[in-house]
Amino acid sequence: MSTLTFPSPLPSPAEDCEQLHKAFEGWGTNEGLIISVLAHRPAAHRREIRRVYAEIYGEDLLKPLDKELTRDFERAVLLWVLDAAERDAVLANEVVRKWSPGNRVLIEIAVVRKTEELLAAKRAYQARFKRCLEEDVAAHTHDEYRKLLVPLVSTYHYEGAEVDKSLSKSEAKILHQKIKDNDYSHEEVIRILTTRSKAQLLATFNEYHNEFKNPINKDLKADPKNEFLSALRAIVRCIICPERYLEKVIRLAINKMGTDEGALSRIITTRAEVDMKQIKDMYYKRNSVALDSAVKKDTTGDFEDFLLALVGHEEA
Repeated sequence: MSTLTFPSPLPSPAEDCEQLHKAFEGWGTNEGLIISVLAHRPAAHRREIRRVYAEIYGEDLLKPLDKELTRDFERAVLLWVLDAAERDAVLANEVVRKWSPGNRVLIEIAVVRKTEELLAAKRAYQARFKRCLEEDVAAHTHDEYRKLLVPLVSTYHYEGAEVDKSLSKSEAKILHQKIKDNDYSHEEVIRILTTRSKAQLLATFNEYHNEFKNPINKDLKADPKNEFLSALRAIVRCIICPERYLEKVIRLAINKMGTDEGALSRIITTRAEVDMKQIKDMYYKRNSVALDSAVKKDTTGDFEDFLLALVGHEEA
């Protein structure tokens, strides 16, 4: 559920293109005009703006935005203008090119997105980078991370509600035994976490809790400094409650010594039209502060204005 506000009726894409072109002309860029247009248009309309802009002015809208804007504001606007699938493709490519074990963006994309959204992102990846996402993940990751991440981005998951209860019992036992043995990257652990549907995994996690009197994520905290264990916990959290996981990413991005603007932009631009309302509600429950207030406190200038427009202001 989105908290974005859109004017009614929307201006035509051609009118918006004219306004954006004006923002690029003259002495200095009119960032406020860019925000007033792009931050208040739904995805389908932004797609049309980009198409019509190329028709009228002979270049992709991304080019003048890239040329005229700077730093965190530029990054957020460019992500926002991309289609959701292309945005995920860009984010995934950045991760695989600068791979580090602590990065959770591939897990976000593979687990939080619906199966069709992941497939669309993989198609966009191939179209934009002329390579296959799975091949790039395999080429840039190593050891247990490769064993985990390649099937995670490869598998087509069933999205229905049907659950095999006997399977959830048997696989809960497998997971418990491997975790107890500290054999976290065992092929059975990876097979279960990367191939089962979300409904099946939720049933397995519930069975695990009931049978062994501990949530699976608590048992996966045996070594807090182990990055692979942290990756497994991220997968489990994304399956159990993606909005809670995403709220935590934002909270950590804001609460660090120095804001993690990249993480903040990524979550806000990818979720503003999806589940931002739930993320905001969770943020308030967890921190007793409205998310827009936290963003306002930790960002400045055009970057702040743009993110606040996407987050949506709470009524006083």
